Amino acid sequence: MAPVASQVAPPRPDFPTISQQNGVKPVSKAVLHLGHLPEKPKSPTEFHKSTYPRTPTRIDPNNPPWPAYRGYHEYSFAHATMGHRLPTILGKAIEDAVKTLNEQTDEDLILDLLGCIERMDDLMKDLSGNAKLRPIVDDGEGDIPLWNKEIAKYFQGKDFMNAPWLFAEAYKYRRLHECFTLSKDWRELDVFFRQKCDTFSRSQQAVFELATRFARPFKLPEGITEDKKALMLEAMFLELTQVCLWGNSTDLSLLINMTEEDIKKLQSTGGDHLAATIQNILGNDLPELWNVVKDLNNARVDFVLDNAGFELFCDCVYADFLIQSGHVSKVHFHGKRFAWFVSDVTFKDFNWLINSMVYGQLFPTASDSELDALRTLGERWKTYVREGKWIYEQHAFWCTGFTFWDLHSEAPDLFLHLSKSDLVFFKGDLNHRKLTYDCAAPASTPFDIAIGPMANFAGAPRVVSLRTIKSDVVVGLDSDETAERLDREEPGWKISGKYAVVLLSHGRPGEKVRFN
Repeated sequence: MAPVASQVAPPRPDFPTISQQNGVKPVSKAVLHLGHLPEKPKSPTEFHKSTYPRTPTRIDPNNPPWPAYRGYHEYSFAHATMGHRLPTILGKAIEDAVKTLNEQTDEDLILDLLGCIERMDDLMKDLSGNAKLRPIVDDGEGDIPLWNKEIAKYFQGKDFMNAPWLFAEAYKYRRLHECFTLSKDWRELDVFFRQKCDTFSRSQQAVFELATRFARPFKLPEGITEDKKALMLEAMFLELTQVCLWGNSTDLSLLINMTEEDIKKLQSTGGDHLAATIQNILGNDLPELWNVVKDLNNARVDFVLDNAGFELFCDCVYADFLIQSGHVSKVHFHGKRFAWFVSDVTFKDFNWLINSMVYGQLFPTASDSELDALRTLGERWKTYVREGKWIYEQHAFWCTGFTFWDLHSEAPDLFLHLSKSDLVFFKGDLNHRKLTYDCAAPASTPFDIAIGPMANFAGAPRVVSLRTIKSDVVVGLDSDETAERLDREEPGWKISGKYAVVLLSHGRPGEKVRFN
């Protein structure tokens, strides 16, 4: 190894050094021989790989397995979100609340809602001024212990920009909920509901593409061999899984300024479009997923839902197909208890979708046959709900700052409930971030490793993540080279929604769930 000289800044030629001023000769440079010390890493990523992941005893919400993304990381989408997107989203929420205020005639309701808007203004000041994360005010909600325990244990003194992005973003939405739960009459107001309804009403082309195909129960042709039927069912499953996957492109928190034409492009469900986009599924366990589904018989599957509107519509089409196929007899849908990350599904959104299909007048330019198809589809889904084939649930854990690595410890009842499912679909980007602890793991990290306890704890169910990539975390790829190439060739590829993953963990189903 070559000798290394100690680094001394050269003196300015026009300004004497202290030594020269005192008449002292400058000290000659010392030469250090470092041949017996450990070699330096060849690249920064080599050091990164050698020090992570953290061991399980050193993992906590402020210290994920790999480094967390934080708002002050200017290279990450966390920086753009905390600095620009969240204030913009909150500003639109305030505008919606003001619109609701202007529709009121009762003085008590007006004054009560004015208090909500004042609290929203305070939240905007905290968010824009990068305030420290205070405890959630006791507003009578059952999640207060979960939130304030996490803040006290891991985030004392943290602010919006230096707390892990995932927690800081979730905290913002819980604070927004607090603005209304401290009121008397506006606890249930969803300031994003108008946006969700409007986006679905602008999804006409994609909605009827699916509704007209699935209004009647599908039937495979008679007189063909069982092998042929199996192949046709597999082809249908693979295409519908892609529809369910790419339906996640419509995320209202990202569609701040999109035109109707932009939305149509994102929601394209045509066969040619699907064939072209399958190459953009970077981690693709679709064939393995079909091998799991084809062996199910009268099974239970769960959907941990993401976005309302068109994505929920796609999820329901997919769930309907699984019921009709005979492989599944019961579907549990898991949504949020209150407005969350702009467009996440609430019970109100779930009911609104199905009732709008049957009774609504959202699509004035649709033909009678298209409207009949949509109505028929909605009536079948209402029947599934009445018969208990479709069940909607909303556990408090889904609206906390915890990742799903903590589901086993913080919501043991929910972990036990999911362990009884034959397959759990986690939809969308936020659920994927929570599955993977939203940290800077190498792209080649196996999905089973990235989701930790959700794969390796006794009783962990089979888990599949259907996610269009819209944030920094990427795992489950065959190699790091794919991500590195895209970093060079397509800056911004991690937030464009152009790429996706379908990742499957087989878990440890059937084993007895144990809690310490």
